[in-house]
Amino acid sequence: MSDERDKSPRRAMCAAVLTLEAIAVALSVPVMIGISDIRPAVALPVGLGVALACLLVAGMLRRESGYTLGHVLQVAAIALGVLAPLMYFLGAIFALLWGTAYGLGRKIERERAAAFAEYDQNQAS
Repeated sequence: MSDERDKSPRRAMCAAVLTLEAIAVALSVPVMIGISDIRPAVALPVGLGVALACLLVAGMLRRESGYTLGHVLQVAAIALGVLAPLMYFLGAIFALLWGTAYGLGRKIERERAAAFAEYDQNQAS
């Protein structure tokens, strides 16, 4: 039963968003090079760097600092719009998904904690 209590819906949802965001950002690199005429020497390290950061932060979500970095990554993804204007839109979509996953995940965690506390109290009686 304690295994079920340790599962974090917020972590799972936020990690899923970051993983999908990493894929989308990595796929934006050819767009930056081909359509936006950004030099590969700029597009590759910036685009793939943000994509890699998304994956690394997804693995860091066991600590609260990982969520802070996740918020920062949303700003970085939107800022990629400077290189490829479509990223303003795509970054905003992922920021919205991140915010929803984060907020909904926190709500679920609070409700689960209350339910487990009530269950424990009923078991003790």
